[in-house]
Amino acid sequence: MTYLVDSILFQDLAALNSETVCRNALCEYDHEHRCFYLSVWGDRYAIYPYEKRIDRLGAHDKDAHEYINVFLLHYLLQAKQIEATNDWISEKDIPGGATFFRGPHKIPTHLISQQYGNNLKAFGERCQSLQGVPLELADMAYRFQITPRIRIAVLYWEGDETFLPEAKLLYDRSISKQFAPDVIFALACEICHKIGRMPSTPLSSENGLIS
Repeated sequence: MTYLVDSILFQDLAALNSETVCRNALCEYDHEHRCFYLSVWGDRYAIYPYEKRIDRLGAHDKDAHEYINVFLLHYLLQAKQIEATNDWISEKDIPGGATFFRGPHKIPTHLISQQYGNNLKAFGERCQSLQGVPLELADMAYRFQITPRIRIAVLYWEGDETFLPEAKLLYDRSISKQFAPDVIFALACEICHKIGRMPSTPLSSENGLIS
């Protein structure tokens, strides 16, 4: 899936000091193989800037959204030594988010609500299987440590005769100091895709994400 990534991002990463990248992103660098190792949401990735390649290592759930590689490179390039605030915001609270996160950039949370409907138990089991930590929000909510510096919360409400079931993503406020909206969107697509698919559910080409 590396084909979606602009090769200039690999070149930019190769030009950086590996120790600085590791300190900022809390990752590892293998000097022998000239690659970075980064854990993202329980999966381990090897990023080879000189070979312009990204490998997902030892993953049990083999399917990831194609935008994850975009996020990986931007995280290594842009991560800063900023601590989480534990202050949750929506995408509309991110600078520029009110105009960016709509139309083709609308967060595809319908992938989650369409999967679980009013089955809170199944939603909770899926979140727990992905190392989610319960939060006292909505009808059910979980916090996820996506990378060492990025936290995301997924909220869920059951539906009734008036409202359909609804899912929503919240972000630690520190994310707005780390990334631009397009990088946050790439991450959000992976989150909705991963939570909205049970491991045995086949992928669909009509997933509602942007082209």
